[in-house]
Amino acid sequence: MTPQNRNELLPGWAPGSWQSRPAVQQPAYPDAAALEQVLAELSHLPPLVTSWEVNKLRAELAEAQAGRRFVLQGGDCAESFADCESTLIANRLKVLLQMSLVLVHGLRKRVVRIGRFAGQYAKPRSADTETRGGVTLPCYRGDLVNLPEFTAAARAPDPLRLLEGHKRSAMTMNFTRGLIDGGFADLHHPEYWNLDWVQHVPHANEYRERVEAIGASLRFFETLAGQTVSDFNRVEFYTSHEALLLCAEAAQTRRVPRQPGWYNLSTHFPWIGMRTAAVDGAHVEYCRGIRNPIGIKIGPAMSAEWVLQLCEMLDPEREPGRLSLIHRMGAGKIAGHLPGLIDAVRAKGHPVLWLCDPMHGNTQTAGNGLKTRAFSDILSEIEQAFAIHAGCGSRLGGVHLELTGEDVTECLGGARDLNELDLERAYRSAVDPRLNYEQALELALRIVSIKGAAAEG
Repeated sequence: MTPQNRNELLPGWAPGSWQSRPAVQQPAYPDAAALEQVLAELSHLPPLVTSWEVNKLRAELAEAQAGRRFVLQGGDCAESFADCESTLIANRLKVLLQMSLVLVHGLRKRVVRIGRFAGQYAKPRSADTETRGGVTLPCYRGDLVNLPEFTAAARAPDPLRLLEGHKRSAMTMNFTRGLIDGGFADLHHPEYWNLDWVQHVPHANEYRERVEAIGASLRFFETLAGQTVSDFNRVEFYTSHEALLLCAEAAQTRRVPRQPGWYNLSTHFPWIGMRTAAVDGAHVEYCRGIRNPIGIKIGPAMSAEWVLQLCEMLDPEREPGRLSLIHRMGAGKIAGHLPGLIDAVRAKGHPVLWLCDPMHGNTQTAGNGLKTRAFSDILSEIEQAFAIHAGCGSRLGGVHLELTGEDVTECLGGARDLNELDLERAYRSAVDPRLNYEQALELALRIVSIKGAAAEG
């Protein structure tokens, strides 16, 4: 049975079948009737992505599995509605384009660009409530659900925010597509991508040398061909978010003409977080029935048996490009946990794409109480990941990063060696610390160096 036919015949699956399973990380809306009214409206709004874009991404992820592409997935830990602003969106796109340019030039392979945006408005939380000064309120679950201010009115889950999230996701994607289709991502003009800071960062010269080398190579190739190569005028760009609020995800899950099965048309690439990866849980039940490529966050507490059960449920036909395992172990734990998982998955013949999330396993609390991450730990986890996969006869196919195109100070270290005092200068994240523009570009350059050293070795 082909994967397409199997999707038509999934026993007992429907976009709402998740409701029969334990569902964690779901807000308690005080007005059920208002929620149903909003979901009904959401289900009839135009989709944010198309099925052919989803299918194209799945094909590119299959090429990454085969080693012909490298995946760069990055963006905010949690978007806010206030960040739906042209300069912030353009800067985020610029830094991802710059990173991908470095990776394309250094790795000598195409890069699949996936943004953590245009829908990353909800976040899982460690507790359902928060207590301050003897007052207990619902926790802040992201702008898609409620507001961060500690008042009863702000923290009450509001279903109208689901419609606002759809609107702002659509505006973000429309602006991103407009930039790309208008030539913003044209390899003939990478200077369009420059941020104001590029001339001042420690790695500016190395970046400029790569830009000039790509430009010279492109001009030489086009001279030989006698024409401009239109393939370099734009790039493919995809979106992703955690499939967390299942009522909203299901409302945007649809059948499409001339395509079998169901598609989540709110994003190209939804993923399941570690907190929602229970084999018998609602999130796995929902994701097993959609045709989108699926990611799963894999942590050190997850056994090989657990991971194999997830693989079997989400990709029983072993379809190339269908399933990505995003490991987030931490620099101090990856060596003890990742090899066994790689060996177990390979032994069962699951053709997964392995991605490294070096952010979430390396979160710490600074002396001033701010959550942060050390650049050295992030880099170490990536270095170890490449080495472990190579040693297991596997392949690391990409990275999953929390980053921004802004001049924030949220992660320690990097070329400017940010310290704990620096964090207070420009700490803006409402949830998790992100790499700033300098650290993100430096990380791309270091990834190229890691791969280059491995090739020479």
